[in-house]
Amino acid sequence: MSESDSELRHFLLRRALGVIPTLLLIVALSFLVMRLAPGGPFDSERALAPDVRANLERAYGLDQPLPVQFVRYLNALLHGDLGPSLRLRDQSVTELLAVGLPVSLTVGALALVLAVAIGIPLGVAAAIARKAAATRAYVAVTALGGAVPVFVLAPLLALAFGLWLGWLPVAGYEPGHWQDLVLPVVALAWTPIAYVARLTHASMGEVMVEPFIAAARARGLPESWVIWRYALPAAGLPVLSYLGATAASVLTGSLVVETVFGLPGVGRHLVQGALDRDYTLVMGVVLVYALLIVAFNLAVDVLYGVLDPRLRRRGL
Repeated sequence: MSESDSELRHFLLRRALGVIPTLLLIVALSFLVMRLAPGGPFDSERALAPDVRANLERAYGLDQPLPVQFVRYLNALLHGDLGPSLRLRDQSVTELLAVGLPVSLTVGALALVLAVAIGIPLGVAAAIARKAAATRAYVAVTALGGAVPVFVLAPLLALAFGLWLGWLPVAGYEPGHWQDLVLPVVALAWTPIAYVARLTHASMGEVMVEPFIAAARARGLPESWVIWRYALPAAGLPVLSYLGATAASVLTGSLVVETVFGLPGVGRHLVQGALDRDYTLVMGVVLVYALLIVAFNLAVDVLYGVLDPRLRRRGL
């Protein structure tokens, strides 16, 4: 095994071991916050009889001390059990996530692809092109992307393309109907497109004056090859950092997008579960979010270590 391979393996091991305490801390904090919040899963406008309430709490283990409840929850997690929903009593948290998560991941993945497919070429074109059209397009997209929030854009898209023009459906989702995803994907990708374009534009402006770019040009390489083979990979590190932090939130969808377009994603489960004090449902969604955030940050660290060996040697 080469020294470089050994450094990479140790780098990956350090990053992977750091994930365990992070996830444990997230689970502990979310468990504590949910239990200490006012109200409970069995509170409603119509009060339950004391004996009925006591039986429900005993059935779900809520009559136990908090440390005992936490240990039991961790033990269930280790066995892949997220528990039953405390309000939707005919369904488990795993079943609810199995229905909602694929929808959120599909919309989020498409939005992420769209943000990269539009943002990176737009940022590159604005940084290197001498045409006014590229600059105007860059300014318009980045300005509107930062100024128009998703809770404004989503209803406008539904109103314009769904109700006025009648081109696309405005609510609901059926597997295989790609038309149902167009407006949600555009709304969710709107802000990431602007940020990806800005980061690409700024990074390309710095990289294009580096000595290695001048050396590549001196070798007689085509300008397109210099840009896409040499400049863009070097300029892509800030974009990679942004995508790592943003991917989890995009892939798990947006409550506004899911609400406006009637998507049965996990974002709505999180909010409704918090309102209903459905402890297990909220904990399950938070755990999924945490796993995605940690996974994407770990992937970014790994890619950084692969692209820049100096980070592996410093253990960063």
